[in-house]
Amino acid sequence: MSSAPLLSVGWTDHVTGRRGHLVVDRLVRGVASGGLRMREGCTVEEVTGLARGMTMKEALHYDPEARYVPLGGAKGGIDCDPRSPEAYGVLVRYLRAMRPYVERFWTTGEDLGLTQDLVDRAVAEAGLVSSVQAVYPLLDDERTARERLADAFAIEVDGIGLDELVGGLGVAESVLTALDRADRAYAGTRVSVQGLGTMGGATARFLVRAGLRVVAVADVRGTIVNPDGLDVEALLAARDAHGAVDRSALRPGDREEPGDAWLAAEAEVLVPAAVSYAIDAGNQGRITARWIAEAANMPVLPEAEEALAARGVTVLPDVVVNSCTNAWWWWTLFGDIEADADQAFARVRGAMRTLVDGMLDRAEADGTSPRAAAHALVDERLPQIAERYGWY
Repeated sequence: MSSAPLLSVGWTDHVTGRRGHLVVDRLVRGVASGGLRMREGCTVEEVTGLARGMTMKEALHYDPEARYVPLGGAKGGIDCDPRSPEAYGVLVRYLRAMRPYVERFWTTGEDLGLTQDLVDRAVAEAGLVSSVQAVYPLLDDERTARERLADAFAIEVDGIGLDELVGGLGVAESVLTALDRADRAYAGTRVSVQGLGTMGGATARFLVRAGLRVVAVADVRGTIVNPDGLDVEALLAARDAHGAVDRSALRPGDREEPGDAWLAAEAEVLVPAAVSYAIDAGNQGRITARWIAEAANMPVLPEAEEALAARGVTVLPDVVVNSCTNAWWWWTLFGDIEADADQAFARVRGAMRTLVDGMLDRAEADGTSPRAAAHALVDERLPQIAERYGWY
């Protein structure tokens, strides 16, 4: 993979002076895929790294027999607090400015700080057909495909939308695959989760349903801890739109600790599912977990990962672990699966088992980290995709 992205666009909002970025790392059949995030302090370097990650996530799901052909990788980012009163206006103006890219070659959707409902509303206000309209020319039957995706987005499972669940199921399945390889029983395995938004919330639900115990959950207000296990469903039901938990939902055995307490929680599995760069060389020493599953994008810095590996901590990398939200969109749109929760869950579980096992097998064979193994798999698949579909 080349080090420089294909395209990098900077934007300044004429109303607020807020900055935004679009980075296209690579095109496949003229299209790239990657979400749009909004957070205070978002930089072009961050967006560039995320765009590269999307290229990798797409390539890792390449199946020559499937209808879905992986796209290139891209990412959008806006430097603005999503809770700010001006945030929605900034989002709409950003999308108006990026309209030519969204129309032609950038398919996007929710990411950190934004929900798909909000993105869809802003997309319509900006005069666009859809946040994924650039992929429509690649579909065999656009009308049927769009109906199938709309039907899939309308599905709820136990009070949570299917679109919110598939990504967390992929994270959970990554954890379960790693536990199975280590002959570790699910019962008695403790989990600490940073972030109870879309990804963290769904991950917590599926891990609890598999028999694990979630003992700590962090949100913007602090960390909620219970060594005997938290009532995850009650916490999910008490979330606001940004994943913050109403503390009135806590039980007598639950206690509140500082925001970074999730790091040092007594747990075998750590799931950073909120911001990038959460685990650095300074705080990694507090971690006692055996596995870290990167539900967020880029939560573990390279120096931290090196130090963790030296202590026998396995980091399951974001490019694999959190790749299923994106893949599910395309499996559904291209018709590899129908608008059906059981089909979606089966596809996610099967795909992640294959992917995580393949990555960990490769890491063992090469004597490298899981991340290096994932990168090696990408380096093998990208030329195959390019040979079949061209470089752009």
